[in-house]
Amino acid sequence: MSKDNFILKAEGICKSYRMGQAEVQVLKGVDLAVKEGDFIAVIGASGSGKSTLLHILGALDTPDTGIVRFDGRDLSRQSARGLNRFRNKMVGFVFQFYHLLDELNVLENVFLPAMADKSVIGWLVSRRRVKNRAADLLAQLGLSERANHKPYQLSGGERQRVAIGRALMNEPRVLLADEPTGNLDSETGNGILKIFEELNKAGQTIMMVTHDERIARKAKRIITLADGKISD
Repeated sequence: MSKDNFILKAEGICKSYRMGQAEVQVLKGVDLAVKEGDFIAVIGASGSGKSTLLHILGALDTPDTGIVRFDGRDLSRQSARGLNRFRNKMVGFVFQFYHLLDELNVLENVFLPAMADKSVIGWLVSRRRVKNRAADLLAQLGLSERANHKPYQLSGGERQRVAIGRALMNEPRVLLADEPTGNLDSETGNGILKIFEELNKAGQTIMMVTHDERIARKAKRIITLADGKISD
């Protein structure tokens, strides 16, 4: 943990995109600090830059200007290999549209992140432990009986729970969720939010973006993103 007790910190983040002849400034100097154990919801209208901010915090995108620090370390100073490790080990991602691989079964989708940085020999040595970890996550998420199913055989809520299991596979320090209930009905979405609440009670740091105030109220802290800047 960095000396100021923030696990993830954004300072002066600006980001623009070119759309045709126009340049659209999405983020205009965003400052944000996340402590270990936080459950933060970032709320804002569609197109307000919520997903862009989340992608920058998770090193899936880079800011035009500004700094993102993880445990006090500037991500822009990390090597490509260091950033890959950060994305694989330190943060877990949950997206609105799941992004599961239909050619793999549920268990394989969950343990996929644990295979990403291993050699063939490394995988052979660790595969039993990895598969047991994935099976434990599926049990925790109520999906043990679905382990050998393919994603297209599951409901939307089940697919999102698989995606959560995948995000948790490498025990990330921070879980980043981008509209995790946006593709689900209200009852199913409430089930996903309950999982997040339980994870947070167990110590998981979570940052979630949503356009729905009802969903945002499940978090411990709500941040509003408007006109490219945020306010508590």
